[in-house]
Amino acid sequence: MPKAAPYKATDSKGLYLLIQPNGACYWRFRFRWAGKQNTVSCGVYPETGLDEARARRDSARQLLAEGINPSESRKVERAAQSVEQAQHLAAMRFMLDNSGALTVTLGKRAFSLTPDETVDLRVFLDATRALTLKVTPCP
Repeated sequence: MPKAAPYKATDSKGLYLLIQPNGACYWRFRFRWAGKQNTVSCGVYPETGLDEARARRDSARQLLAEGINPSESRKVERAAQSVEQAQHLAAMRFMLDNSGALTVTLGKRAFSLTPDETVDLRVFLDATRALTLKVTPCP
């Protein structure tokens, strides 16, 4: 039941339902990382049921147990998905722009535009984190 201000209906192990005044409900998982409180979205109610929200919470807790920040992990996944979509759009534009070109020319262009190896974004994220730790002065 919506109220004048947003409020939380808690479940367990950090999972709660955030209920907005307009009636929108969001599953959230609260956790601590590096001494700070963070939250991760686990879906929108009623599209995401309690069982699915708990499963997403459990997967986030598993990442925490492995020493991985669930928020950063999700950002890396979204960035990788964004790169994949951009590559797909570039390929579609290439095919539309060169639909009348000779196949030999297309083969040469495709070979010259194809990267030799894929880039793992997590490696860059880990390297950035390590550099930040080295550069940041200790309190």
